[in-house]
Amino acid sequence: MSTETTTDGPGPTRVRRGPLLWRAVALVLVVGVWLTIGALGGPKVGSLSSVQSNDQQSFLPANAESVEASQAAKAFDNSGALPAFVVWATDGATTPEQFASWQQVAVALPSRPVDAAQPDLGTIGDYLRPGPLQVIPSQDGMAGLLVVPLDQVKATKQNADGENALSPLVESIRAAAAEGAAGAQSHVTGPAGIIGDLSKAFAGIDGILLLVAVLAVLVILFLVYRAVALPVLVLLSAISALALGGWVVYELASAGHLTLSGQSQGILFILVVGAATDYGLLLVSRYREELHRYPSTWDALRHAWRACLAPIGASAGTVIIGLLCLTLSQLNSNRSLGPVGAIGIAAALLAGLTFLPVMLLLGRWIFWPRVPHLDATGDPADVTTGLWPRVAAFVGRRPRAIWIVTAVVLGLFCVAVPSFKASGTPQSAVFLDPEDSVTGQQVLAEHFPAGAGSPAIIIAPQASAEAVAKAAAVDGVASVGVLGAGGRPAGPGVPPQVADGNVQIQAVLSDPADSAAADATVRRLRDAVHAVDPAVLVGGQTAIQIDIRDAADHDLRVIIPIILAAVLVVLILLLRALVAPLVLMAATVLSFGATLGVSALVFNHLFDFPGADPAVPLYAFVFLVALGIDYSIFLMTRAREEVAGHGPREGVLRALRVTGGVITSAGVVLAATFAALGVIPILFLAQIAFIVAFGVLLDTLVVRSLLVPALSVDLGRTTWWPGRLSRAPGRHEAGGQAPDGPGEG
Repeated sequence: MSTETTTDGPGPTRVRRGPLLWRAVALVLVVGVWLTIGALGGPKVGSLSSVQSNDQQSFLPANAESVEASQAAKAFDNSGALPAFVVWATDGATTPEQFASWQQVAVALPSRPVDAAQPDLGTIGDYLRPGPLQVIPSQDGMAGLLVVPLDQVKATKQNADGENALSPLVESIRAAAAEGAAGAQSHVTGPAGIIGDLSKAFAGIDGILLLVAVLAVLVILFLVYRAVALPVLVLLSAISALALGGWVVYELASAGHLTLSGQSQGILFILVVGAATDYGLLLVSRYREELHRYPSTWDALRHAWRACLAPIGASAGTVIIGLLCLTLSQLNSNRSLGPVGAIGIAAALLAGLTFLPVMLLLGRWIFWPRVPHLDATGDPADVTTGLWPRVAAFVGRRPRAIWIVTAVVLGLFCVAVPSFKASGTPQSAVFLDPEDSVTGQQVLAEHFPAGAGSPAIIIAPQASAEAVAKAAAVDGVASVGVLGAGGRPAGPGVPPQVADGNVQIQAVLSDPADSAAADATVRRLRDAVHAVDPAVLVGGQTAIQIDIRDAADHDLRVIIPIILAAVLVVLILLLRALVAPLVLMAATVLSFGATLGVSALVFNHLFDFPGADPAVPLYAFVFLVALGIDYSIFLMTRAREEVAGHGPREGVLRALRVTGGVITSAGVVLAATFAALGVIPILFLAQIAFIVAFGVLLDTLVVRSLLVPALSVDLGRTTWWPGRLSRAPGRHEAGGQAPDGPGEG
């Protein structure tokens, strides 16, 4: 049996026999397991984009009408097309030479290589559906439209590297259109153009986003620790967690068990890096404290680990529970983000409680040049100089006035919440940077019926087809026609195509398919055709957007109350009280409302955003309630520890003094990592980046620093009711304070 030098507290050390050999073996195994995870999981993280699905239709449940219409349309031979629209436009009348040049592009397009640098991709013709390519002149004589019907299955099929040909196809078509423009403007838009540009926007998510987030965290850690080795170890733990989380998500997505979108992937990166770093900050801070008390790094780490287990576990638990509540969503994208994010947080928790502690046992030198020494300082909670002791003293002097003023200010910002526009945005507004597909959509609307690119598709029983077609001519519909073979309009010599007893009817909208006017038209259209025959299905791009919006409204009403209830239960179990959890929940909800109000003002009047996706408020709520309450958890778990020995007033103030620096650092890290989402030029991610980054800072600097501690001091022992701390006086009550009464206001 081996021996080791150890101590259970300050004072002389003693020699205790212990299984040092087994302990060393266990530590080596932990390191070996995490190194293996990094080696095998790292490449999977780099391949996550290959298992993405950014198709809006895949976000909807199978019983959504637009999805049922899409499934029924597969029986027709024109289904499976992913059209790219080539638009040429001139400032005046189109000349015969220009039109001839455009038609020549159409003739030569099938034989054009997709990418000369990748001969294995073949030619554009390899990805086309059958049928001639013909340029259609506009009625005003100033533009031409070429519909390029790409085969969706072929264009989006992944190769061995997890890539598909869609983006190269779109770029090749763009190049051909520009070469044959003959002095006209040329653009490629339509579903294929927009999806291709969207894929291009997400192409940097594997490298750029992760690089920006990691660099931001590394800089902050160097500033916080002012050490050389320690920031690297904490960041290494976060990257190891990402390797584990990304590996699990990759395997589940590739097996078809969950849907991974570009948005979910970006959020996964941010969640894991931010959460793992936060857990590391809390553990390292407590470890530094214990190193002043214990000569053995093992004993110091053992006490620090035990002290941090509850707050870190509760923090991760609230985030995981909040994310898993998204599985109740009607949208597949939300249901997918729930387990994706939960897997990432679980990985961060495992790395923070296993891999990082082993790294911390390397010795005190990892803190160099600010190495903590035994008894070099007293209890950090007794320090009276510095920023956080001054903040604690400020809170202790006028707690009632502080929490009332803070709550009123936050409440005033909540007044702006109704101005937050989350009814959806046009598809053309998805991009922050101008994209050719967006410009092309605008040009298309100027010269052709605005909805020509994305008509509503009606699947109707053959017996009622004529009546349905008549009923479909509602306000906002430019034209209605039954389709024949190959998607051509039915007429003389082209009979209607019948599949499974149904016919396909096309309704061209007068307004752009992604506009509010088109939404209203499709709702009228659905009402009209359903009155003729309830079995009729209305689908198409606009119908998909409507179904997504309706599902998002349902999610807000259902999921938010469930998240609040679930998090409240976790807090009650953690703090073993009822009042304190209610205080934390009320403060967090107030903070969320203030954040949403400020965001509404910024988005509407500073950034001039056109609106927000309906899922933005729900995502913001999940992240801010689940993540924002973490900092109050870190504070109040330490307060509970201190209150037991120093009373309700001094205990809370001591907790604020000792946790102020580390919690603020954790908040800044998480805000910086979420802000990194802004490097992806997608409106949704930019809005989430601002809301969560601002909200986390608000929680860290205001709610946790002023509102929660001031209210807790003012309530006194009532804060901990009905638990033991609400009844028993502490062993070291500060003189002059009524032990069972509230603090002075």
